Amino acid sequence: MKLIPDQPVTFGDEEGDFHIHQVHRTKPFGRVNHFHPTYEIYYLRSGERVHFIDRRTVRLVAGDLVLVNKGVVHNASDIGPPEHERIVVNFSDAFLGAGHPLHDPLLLGPFAHQACVLKLSSQERVFVEQLLAKLVAEAAQRRPGREVYLRVLLTELLLFAARHPIDDRPEDGGQRDSLHRKITEVAAFIGGSFATKLTLPDLAGRFFVSPYYLSRSFKAVTGFTLIEYVNLTRVREAQRLLRETNLKVISVAEQTGFESAGHFDRMFKKLTGTTPLLYRKLNRL
Repeated sequence: MKLIPDQPVTFGDEEGDFHIHQVHRTKPFGRVNHFHPTYEIYYLRSGERVHFIDRRTVRLVAGDLVLVNKGVVHNASDIGPPEHERIVVNFSDAFLGAGHPLHDPLLLGPFAHQACVLKLSSQERVFVEQLLAKLVAEAAQRRPGREVYLRVLLTELLLFAARHPIDDRPEDGGQRDSLHRKITEVAAFIGGSFATKLTLPDLAGRFFVSPYYLSRSFKAVTGFTLIEYVNLTRVREAQRLLRETNLKVISVAEQTGFESAGHFDRMFKKLTGTTPLLYRKLNRL
């Protein structure tokens, strides 16, 4: 489907059971606070982008297919000229999970890596683009059996991804990549130290840069401010503890680095849309 620049084709809500969004952008565009309870498939049809996914940066070029697990923090930003076209599919466990006739654990295998990048050949690109075009077209219709056909098409796409080797080659060198490696190190440190007090001056000192440089560079690479990323990391761990343990909410707040139960409640609700107690009730394993 050919698009007018910056005019999207979209269906559904990305936090609902199924969502697809195709857009051709010509202007700079970035997102913040981006993590959700659905799986994501991202296909870059044209242009170049850099993605911050699960504490690392990944350079994407046309023909790359990215699969991101639910709950993984990720963000896309420009790497050069902002013009690009991409298609994003989000779907839930309820849409294509256990209990559905088409379900097979193999289909969700690529998401076990939290996030994986598939480098497609020209022949594979044709196949994937045809599948995605069918998904976009079917989502835009209101014909009988639409949801069944969407599941069939999504199953075929997931099966293709599950059989495809994952690209884990290191990024090329260069000044830009050196910056990305530095920010990846900072993100990894936050991921292992979120339970402690983390301040911009302390982090800047640890990584031998100025607070201004760290603040500006972290936002440029990840799309998040440092405090946004720290809070996201803490809330994600709090979600895990609420699902998997019997710890009291105050103990969860303490173990994830929040200085007070009130701050924890406010930040948790801001980032998840619900309270810690209600989240536990709805998501207890």
